[in-house]
Amino acid sequence: MTTLCAVPCQFLGFKIPIYHSVLVDQRCSRAIHHCDVCNVVQRLESGAAIVCKSIHYGVCQPVAIPPTKARIIKKREEKATAKVSPHSPPAKPQLSPQPKVADQLSPQPKVAEVKSTSATTTPTTSTPSPKSDSSSTPSGSSIPRFYFPLGQPLTDDGTGKELKKVSEVFGTFTEGKAYKKDFGEIAKACCCPLYWKAALFLAAEGDKLGCVTSASFQPLWKRIIQKYHDDYSRFVAILTRMKRTYLTADDFVPLIQDVIDTHPGLTFLQEAQEFHSRYLHTVIARIFYSVNRSWSGQISIPELRRSNLLQVISSLEEEDDINQITDFFSYEHFYVIYCKFWELDTDHDLFISQQDLARHNDGAISSRMAERIFSGAVTRGSTVSREGKMSYTEFVWFLLAEEDKKHPTAIEYWFRCMDLDGDGLLSMYELEFFYEEQYNKMVSLGIEPMPFEDCLCQMLDMINPALPGKIALGDLKQSRMTPLFFDTFFNLEKYLDHEQRDPFAAAKEAEDMEGMSDWERYAAEEYEMLVADETMSGQDDVFDDDVLESAEVRRVTRADMEEADYDYTGGA
Repeated sequence: MTTLCAVPCQFLGFKIPIYHSVLVDQRCSRAIHHCDVCNVVQRLESGAAIVCKSIHYGVCQPVAIPPTKARIIKKREEKATAKVSPHSPPAKPQLSPQPKVADQLSPQPKVAEVKSTSATTTPTTSTPSPKSDSSSTPSGSSIPRFYFPLGQPLTDDGTGKELKKVSEVFGTFTEGKAYKKDFGEIAKACCCPLYWKAALFLAAEGDKLGCVTSASFQPLWKRIIQKYHDDYSRFVAILTRMKRTYLTADDFVPLIQDVIDTHPGLTFLQEAQEFHSRYLHTVIARIFYSVNRSWSGQISIPELRRSNLLQVISSLEEEDDINQITDFFSYEHFYVIYCKFWELDTDHDLFISQQDLARHNDGAISSRMAERIFSGAVTRGSTVSREGKMSYTEFVWFLLAEEDKKHPTAIEYWFRCMDLDGDGLLSMYELEFFYEEQYNKMVSLGIEPMPFEDCLCQMLDMINPALPGKIALGDLKQSRMTPLFFDTFFNLEKYLDHEQRDPFAAAKEAEDMEGMSDWERYAAEEYEMLVADETMSGQDDVFDDDVLESAEVRRVTRADMEEADYDYTGGA
């Protein structure tokens, strides 16, 4: 062992060389050894000389012995003294006693080289270095702010100019009072879209006195533009009257009712008061279906920024034909949805049961999937409208998800239904559970079904999941074959349509309908069929011919259209 350190020692890494009579600290990759070459003698207060047995790094040079507790306390006292009198001479260093093996195995805070030629070693200490310049250390103030939940404020917000413009508009009204019908001009003066006007009127508490003055409106608008710095946060502030940073379904009611009352494309609907509530519920359900990606029933400002809702609301003042605005507000889409619901709701209590849903598209949805829908797997909100029943709002979500399975919300909707154990993965057992009913249906129809093993291989090849044998939600969102995947397991009619479709005809159809979503294609086809059927039938007791010419509003009695308490967030 006397010649161990005659050559430079190996640095201990993942492969630690083990020598005879050598202690190895695997945590720090160091070797604690003692040999004749590296004998460094220290002299204690008693005068006794001992061998160092110090920890060596790479090259065979001994390092300082780990400081003991007493030495650490001594250094703290020296630092405290140096702070009080920086010009006082440093305290005389003292040698610490020989540490134990356990102390030697502790990590070394600093490496100090000591010459091994002398018989004794006298440690030296340097005077405390002056405090480094604070400018060299990065401070938190140098990091610019990057998170603006209410919008990034501008250098020149133009508050004075906006308030002056608003004041001028109020000056054009009689006695400086603006009524609800006048708030279109106020909204434009505030650089807001036209159809924010009703919500802006209510935010200024115009519903209490029936009018708003400049003196009462300007403080409100000043607070809004100083605190909320973009359209999205201002929209939420106006609709919630600055009480919340998220939107609920009730917050949209004044805005949509104002669209019904004042939009030129809905003038025919103003006389059919019984349809206002149904149209309003449909628009709100569609907004939450597309915008509320968190399924929380509360639309946050970030969700609003990621959606096109404000752009669609702005387009309402530019487009007179409401049916051209296919996002949220199309009356034709509402008409298709409501007619489909009315066909299933035989008792017209505005709720449908599982048996009613089984008749949708002549029983296209499997019974096992219908059970999952009514089990609450896709029902949002803390309360359920009626146990074992589906409300109109929930039906809107169902129909949108059924007819456009490419939509992100639709993929989440059906994934939740198929995920029986709620583990976030579709296992082979869950796929077999739903395919079994489809298999039996095909047998009863005289169609030779595909064995589950073959179907499973086909689906896995088609989706190509990241985790072998299990399908995650992300796998389905990345695949372009997700609609066929879902139809295979719970919609036999669409599955057979996929299997028997001519690929050339499908390609031509896709080319003709380019730019339209699956839901828009479905709504356009169904609307034409509904109008053609009602026109040919000539049943004047069901439809009013005058209204049918404009937008085919369905005639029902007031008793059938009684107001119901809807849970807007219980749609899915």
